[in-house]
Amino acid sequence: MAAEMVVRVAHPDDIVAARQAGRELASQLGFSLTDVTMIATAISEVARNITSYADHGEIRLSIVQRAGRSMLEVKAVDSGPGIANTDQALQDGYSSGGGLGLGLPGARRVMDEFIIDSIVGQGTTVTMRMWAPRHA
Repeated sequence: MAAEMVVRVAHPDDIVAARQAGRELASQLGFSLTDVTMIATAISEVARNITSYADHGEIRLSIVQRAGRSMLEVKAVDSGPGIANTDQALQDGYSSGGGLGLGLPGARRVMDEFIIDSIVGQGTTVTMRMWAPRHA
């Protein structure tokens, strides 16, 4: 089982590659088809934010161990303009780019853990984790 994958994101086509890599790793961890789809959707949202706001970045996928269990970890990292108000960015319906404002809040809802670190002028890292099924 792959321990870590990195997908460079600079073009909308890279969103598909990041999504597929996430699906593969989630499937290897034994997630249900429903969970695999939710994880892939969350990856799509954070990867789309990279192409829309930061021009380029990467999606880092890994398996982390905590309390004797496995988690799928997804980190979206960019060196774009950053997010001035992360609380506002996580509100349903808020968009600084004219979208529906469902990306970050939607990704946060489907994952077990969601952390956003952003510094204006330096970039953003979104870390999302989901517990693998106990039977995995």
